[in-house]
Amino acid sequence: MSEHGERSAPGKGLLDGLAVTLKTMTRRSGTQQYPDVEPELPPRSRGVIALLEENCTVCMLCARECPDWCIYIDSHKEEVVVPGAARARQRNVLDRFDIDFSLCMYCGICIEVCPFDALHWSPEFEYSELDVLDLLHDKQRLGEWMPTVPPPPAHDVLGEPSKEEATAARKAAGPGAATPAKTARPAATRPGPAAKVEPGEKAEPGEGR
Repeated sequence: MSEHGERSAPGKGLLDGLAVTLKTMTRRSGTQQYPDVEPELPPRSRGVIALLEENCTVCMLCARECPDWCIYIDSHKEEVVVPGAARARQRNVLDRFDIDFSLCMYCGICIEVCPFDALHWSPEFEYSELDVLDLLHDKQRLGEWMPTVPPPPAHDVLGEPSKEEATAARKAAGPGAATPAKTARPAATRPGPAAKVEPGEKAEPGEGR
């Protein structure tokens, strides 16, 4: 029966299904034979997180902001003697930096909140393991992913310069040089009140309409 209560011809549903099958068979398949053919990943794909250990200051922002609590960090303090300083300074030394990828949901919050660019996205995704415990990557293994991190995209020439570029340009120009705020286009002045035109007089160009 059709939607309007009419009886359809016998076998019509079967013919419609075969028509769809034949139409699909004539199309070219878009399946990629992975792993023989490597997939073409988008430039901002999220594969695995890489660690640049020398940039890490153990600020703990990534571990605090992680919604899955899958980042584990341990550190200790060391005294650093600075020539000319009254007393020795202390700095944090990273002892442990582990990410449990069995818990990670690849939100990227840890990379975004890192103030010193110690964490980076790598497009590598082939790190499956037979044991779930092997998905806990320590700082050494996280550092091994750094060579696979792609370079940052080129800056848009029409976009706003970064803070570092603006600061370098201001220092190179020297004191008293024009800044973007000084060279900005002045705001358009508001038109004054329309001039009153007496009967019989002709309004001058630019006067109020």
